[in-house]
Amino acid sequence: MSIYNTAVNKPISTLMVFIAIMVLGVASYIQLPVDQYPKMDPPYLTVMATYPGANASDIEENVTKILEDQLNSVDNLKEMTSTSYDNLGVISLEFEWEANLDEASNDVRDAVDKAMQNLPDDIDRPTIMRFNTSMMPILIYAVTADQSYPGIDKILDDKLITRLNRVDGVASVIVAGAPERVVYVDLDPNKLDAYNLTLEQIGNKILAENKDVSSGNVKMGLMDYALRIEGEFEESDQIKNIVLGTQNNKTIYLHDVAVVRDTIKDITLEQTINRGRGGVLMITKQTDANAVAVAKEAKKQLELAMKELPSDINFQIISDNSDFIVKSINNLQETLMYALIFVVLVVFLFLGRWRATFIIALTIPISLIVAFIYLFATGESLNVISLSSLSIAIGMVVDDAIVVLENITKHIDRGSRPREAAKYGTNEVWLSVIVTTLVTVAVFFPLTLVTGMTGILFKQLGWIVCITVCTSTLTAISLTPMLCSQLMRIQEKTSNSKFSFYNFVSRQLDRLDSGYERLIRWVLHHKTFVICFMTAIFLGSCSLTRFIKTDFMPQNDQSNMTVYAKMQSGQRVEETKRVALQIDSMIRADIPEITIINLSYGSEEEASFASMMNSTGNNILNMRLRTVDIKDRERSIFVIADQVRSILKSFPDVLQYTVSTSSSGGSMGSNSVDIEIMGHDFNTTTRLAQDIAVKARQIPGAEDIKISRDDDKAELQIALDQDKLARHGLTTSEVGSYVRNRIYGFRNSKFKEDGEEYDIIVRLDEKYRSSLTEIENILIIDGHGEKIRLKELGEIKEYFSPPNIERKSKQRILKVSITPAAGVALGDIAQASQQIIDNLEDVPQDVSLYIGGNYEDQQESFSSLIWLLLLSLMLVYIVMAAQFESFKMPFIIMLAIPFAFTGVILALLLTNTTLSIVAALGAIMLVGIVTKNGIVLIDFINLMRERGIRLYDAIAQACRSRLRPVLMTSLTTILGMVPMAISAGEGSETWRPMGIAVIGGMVFSTIITMIIVPAVYAAMDKSGSRDKKKALAKEFKFMKDFDPEKDLPKK
Repeated sequence: MSIYNTAVNKPISTLMVFIAIMVLGVASYIQLPVDQYPKMDPPYLTVMATYPGANASDIEENVTKILEDQLNSVDNLKEMTSTSYDNLGVISLEFEWEANLDEASNDVRDAVDKAMQNLPDDIDRPTIMRFNTSMMPILIYAVTADQSYPGIDKILDDKLITRLNRVDGVASVIVAGAPERVVYVDLDPNKLDAYNLTLEQIGNKILAENKDVSSGNVKMGLMDYALRIEGEFEESDQIKNIVLGTQNNKTIYLHDVAVVRDTIKDITLEQTINRGRGGVLMITKQTDANAVAVAKEAKKQLELAMKELPSDINFQIISDNSDFIVKSINNLQETLMYALIFVVLVVFLFLGRWRATFIIALTIPISLIVAFIYLFATGESLNVISLSSLSIAIGMVVDDAIVVLENITKHIDRGSRPREAAKYGTNEVWLSVIVTTLVTVAVFFPLTLVTGMTGILFKQLGWIVCITVCTSTLTAISLTPMLCSQLMRIQEKTSNSKFSFYNFVSRQLDRLDSGYERLIRWVLHHKTFVICFMTAIFLGSCSLTRFIKTDFMPQNDQSNMTVYAKMQSGQRVEETKRVALQIDSMIRADIPEITIINLSYGSEEEASFASMMNSTGNNILNMRLRTVDIKDRERSIFVIADQVRSILKSFPDVLQYTVSTSSSGGSMGSNSVDIEIMGHDFNTTTRLAQDIAVKARQIPGAEDIKISRDDDKAELQIALDQDKLARHGLTTSEVGSYVRNRIYGFRNSKFKEDGEEYDIIVRLDEKYRSSLTEIENILIIDGHGEKIRLKELGEIKEYFSPPNIERKSKQRILKVSITPAAGVALGDIAQASQQIIDNLEDVPQDVSLYIGGNYEDQQESFSSLIWLLLLSLMLVYIVMAAQFESFKMPFIIMLAIPFAFTGVILALLLTNTTLSIVAALGAIMLVGIVTKNGIVLIDFINLMRERGIRLYDAIAQACRSRLRPVLMTSLTTILGMVPMAISAGEGSETWRPMGIAVIGGMVFSTIITMIIVPAVYAAMDKSGSRDKKKALAKEFKFMKDFDPEKDLPKK
């Protein structure tokens, strides 16, 4: 027994099945975590090697190259890049998307082990990091204070950070830029020399005195006592009273040779928030945690903690990724609701029956809610991709129900009882319904096979659309006929009034039917002209493609931007601060939308992974800017960013700048074109980069031109004489340690208070380490116990070296990055950049230039989509050929696809929308959507022909009969996409191009399909008829000449 007969015969059982689906769907929805994007596990690993005291050139030669030689042989490695900084080497490994990262991590660990034997002996073991999007902060707060500023680090640690770390789902809480408590022991080298002491002796003396020593157990009477000597400092003042020794019967204390200061660490990287001193609080979540729930609880704990914090400590949100997620999700839910309303209105408008409309409206949530079961079962989250998938599917899930219900309604109107009409009506169309669903699946299922960034974005979309349309088909051939048999009536009229609204609409639709039939009959008699004219339209639209701009991913307006500004190399931090405050004042005066300005200038004391992610230096200014919410301002963040660029451009001190509107962990839509210069010689690549940068500034719409390698920085190099070192029994490493301890500081002990540990740093007083003469006169104890000055062991000279050296595929590389201004396409910038490369002169043969950056990602993604398009076309053809048992019928139906692309081209041009990955995906979706109309049309024409109706009459009657279902399904799809295309809320920028592309393609292809398909069908049927006549003529001739006596074999 067929599924629709069973459903009609057992209505209660059928109803219970779908109620169970609804219950499971609601339960799954309630438990779904909320995030911005699906789970991502990008195939990236990072190897970091720390080598204190080495400059970037030393790191490249002694660390990076050695590691690269071993790592280059790791399986599935796609690309290897590295950057060498002072004290730090970072190697980034990109693997193929199908690679197993756990296995890759083991292979990388083995390669590092092999490299260790060739690395310097005193290097720290390289660490391996696996990148994950959860490493990016979900909340960034600006923390300011007045009187509490010196102790803000400990105050936050005691009152807030511990509380936040206990929040379920929080991975880490970091305070950056806040002052840190430290104990400085600033030594006088002259007094050390007078007392015959060394810095190392004092450092070790502090360590020896700052210990609790366990001395065993003592039994006294009936008691057993643990014997312990307490030596740890309870107060920092105790340090200055350490006894160093005696001289001439006089006790020498530490305060005799040093000044001991319990203070905050020397600030080399200063942060201000709206002119106030402070730091930045960053909260990251665990990989599987609910971003919105974690942020909500963290905010709650922050509010509770503020009651215990000093009143002068204030918090302001710089970046709240959870807020953007919530607003994006709410905006998509609103879009989904509007789409549902539009779809229901279209159905009611065409059918004019509230019972029929109710049946269609009921099938929509059932089809969509299955997606929540899928998300829950696969451990995924409710995110912008999944909700956007539902918005895309909502216009398609009603198609099958409309076809079935419309056919059942015809049987009822002809006098059939609802129960029989439900069975017979479904029986006539169930096969075509399934085929149209298979066509849709044939387009969306390949999305689940795509890898790379495109796969991350659209794999979930493919699964959800496939699942929802399959569910809608199941609903259409089971629940819909069952409900029709129970709810529909033989005589159902909206009103007896002649002037009722539906009667008016019905009359207009009747006129449309008649007019369309007359048009089709004219087309059939002028089919050659029509086909040629339509072909000319398509070819003409192809010529318009050169006016369409291309882009990678649309950028989201998240009310945040980051600014990087570089000034003259070697500039003092005080001058950078002066310029920074002037920029701050101008932004406040000219851009009222900006509410928070976080300035950061100076350099970090030590190179770290954080400093690698965000360039720092005495001549570098970093800014975080936050605007009011998108609903509270008229201008987009991109227009505001352009104004910030104009302000930066007005300062002659600012030599180079970038303004990014992608917040941490937020947008996937950062856009840039990189011109990559591969060559070994620094001078040659720098000359070419500077030449390219000058020419790039002439490109219309090019902003943020940045050279990846910073200007050479001045450094003092100590060239040691190896002969003198040998005579004095010293090594380079020993001399380096002596100098480092006196300048950077000797750190081998900590001061503890209230459970916290603070560094005790022993070093020379600043006035004895701030000039070349003082450094040259540093005393060193040689291997024979003799004192010798540093200048006697070698020469100190000024030298300029690169602060960072980049490599790609084991070759040095220098990049010039160009960011398009608001409204400028990435493809235009890339094309202009290629022209610059082509016109360059004096390029040595050993130097290569390429276009990279996001444009390279765009090209890879477009290549994936082209493969996806070809695969979809092939699968769609296979499905239709199997249904019609014909090779030419699918060809006729697929004629609608080129005209859908014509509609996409026109829609993008009229709305000034760039062809991004999202818009291109919308065009590919049309392959499955527009062919459904052709299938319905051809299937009915064939049915008319089988009933013996002549060709032209069959085509005309079929077109008239199928006009309303085609218009209904097309309008539901179009209006279902309208909210997505016109939405202006958070996150709408991502999906708007898809909505525009689908609407344009559907409108144009629906009109053309209903004209070109009948014309081509008639033309090809004529050709087929001639072939049949020839075959019949041959058969007739054969029968005429046939002689049974001669031609049949004898027994």
